[in-house]
Amino acid sequence: MQQSPNALRVLRGLGLDARLRATACQPRDFVHRTAETGEITHRMPLGAEAETRYGAPYLLLHRGDVHDTLRTALSRTPIRLGKRLVGLHPGGAGIELAFADGSREHADAVIGADGIHSTVRELVVGPQELRYSGRVGYRAAFPGIPGEGIDDNTKWWGQDRHVIAYYITAARDELYLMATTPEPDFDVESWSARGDLTTLRSAFEHFHPTVHRLMDGIGDLHKWALADRDPLPRWSDGDVVVMGDAAHPMLPHMGQGAAMAVEDAAVLVRCLDEAGPGDWARAFQRFQSTRMERTAQMQSLSAGNAFARTNESPVDWLYGYDATTTPLAPAQEDLAHEPTR
Repeated sequence: MQQSPNALRVLRGLGLDARLRATACQPRDFVHRTAETGEITHRMPLGAEAETRYGAPYLLLHRGDVHDTLRTALSRTPIRLGKRLVGLHPGGAGIELAFADGSREHADAVIGADGIHSTVRELVVGPQELRYSGRVGYRAAFPGIPGEGIDDNTKWWGQDRHVIAYYITAARDELYLMATTPEPDFDVESWSARGDLTTLRSAFEHFHPTVHRLMDGIGDLHKWALADRDPLPRWSDGDVVVMGDAAHPMLPHMGQGAAMAVEDAAVLVRCLDEAGPGDWARAFQRFQSTRMERTAQMQSLSAGNAFARTNESPVDWLYGYDATTTPLAPAQEDLAHEPTR
């Protein structure tokens, strides 16, 4: 996964920067190439230059290393696995959560960070259909290929498909490859569905030889249908709120899905702090009002898959965003008491 400076700024504030750097690749740049010839069309500087400009690095990481870092930081907070939410029941002071195993828990408020298939979102705004893009993503992580001269982070652009490959370890000994191509009849949105390497090679047979040498290194190949959802009209209902992919799932073409969730978390904490103990609804309203415009913009741009195809540097509007200091939107009741002009 990719964590750009707008996300790393938040993680650095949590004291996680050093641990993440120890496992991650900090790419020197992001190279964009044509599919057939491999000609460089755009080179976006990252590395020390981006860190100096934005106050935080751009890191490429294994998702498991990120999870482990976050889990370690929560060593005093219990994490309970194997629970599937099936219902929320407000009543009295707080909310009762019902789980598929028959158990129930009581909470003062609920934050649904349960992904694109969010149960909490459906309970807040009702069912909403996934919007399938008609495209699939093939993905694989595999050992680096010595002597190939692979750039730290490269995207090969075809007319209706692309391949991106980047290192995900500090030693640059493991690569991640994702290839997207039209397959309108495939609609399995799963991280565990298997892909066929022969089919992948055929879909990209006209791509540069370097892409095919990378595909030679693939062992396990996975495949998923790329989908998102329309922006929601609201994210909260009283003492319940959604965030991250549960609120604004997006296609992966900008590498900003996880970064938006990190930004969400930072803004949500600030809204909770400023609202005061127990004023959940007010905090959640301010949170959604502060975040909705930026995340809707990111959903739209990700769906367009044109970011950085041409020279767009610097991208201060994206990487320079600081979720720890951005102004918070007023709550609805505050707006109601503002003087009219």
